[in-house]
Amino acid sequence: MKLRVLGCSGGIGGRHQRTTSFLVDHDILIDAGTGVGELSIAELSGIDHVFLTHCHLDHIAALPMMIDTVADRRSKPLTVYGTEAVLDSLRKHIFNWAIWPDFSTVPSVERAFMRYQRIELGEPVTLAGRRITALPVDHTVPAVGYCLDSGAASLAFSGDTGPCDAFWQALNDISNLRHLIVECAFPNRERRLAELSKHFWPDMLASQLKKLQRPCTIHITHLKPGQIEATMEEISRCLAEFSPNMLQNNQIFEF
Repeated sequence: MKLRVLGCSGGIGGRHQRTTSFLVDHDILIDAGTGVGELSIAELSGIDHVFLTHCHLDHIAALPMMIDTVADRRSKPLTVYGTEAVLDSLRKHIFNWAIWPDFSTVPSVERAFMRYQRIELGEPVTLAGRRITALPVDHTVPAVGYCLDSGAASLAFSGDTGPCDAFWQALNDISNLRHLIVECAFPNRERRLAELSKHFWPDMLASQLKKLQRPCTIHITHLKPGQIEATMEEISRCLAEFSPNMLQNNQIFEF
């Protein structure tokens, strides 16, 4: 499997600030933040599957526009995967004819541009030999992380989360874990805000990573613009034993 980082910022502002989205091979998206806008129309047309961690705007912003842009170029519906709570939010609040057309019924139910597919925690979805499994996390809205398993190795992504024992337990069950992309949205001085919004801050992430029993490379994502340097400086101190990397746009992982 090959994963390309389209966006990994906790906000926008400037050429390099694109919100969360990862392109897996050529046909799968993990989240659909503003980073999707980096793709060409031909690349957008080739995406058949979108797996959502949750429905906060920075993770779904490009999804309605993407479907609208390429629907006439596709011969089958785009499948959007999420937990029932995530799909219900999309139906009620996005694809509701008030914010955007309901593309699960356009141009007809039988020939719809988009279809919803419910997923369950811990139950893998297999696409051409690639296994994608939702992982438990704890955020302010119903959310999941994901494990992407090529068979040879796995990459895990936390999505948005605060402390969650079940997440680390799930990671410890992944025998071939090679990469962990984990969020850390705020610096230590914003601990209260991080607690309220259920995100990590460096000190908390350091304490949580002690629960990880699998050796893997750690990559930090979802840093808030304007606080990147301060947060990464604290991460470098707090997590020195883990040698974490800051995730970068257009970074590619092959596993």
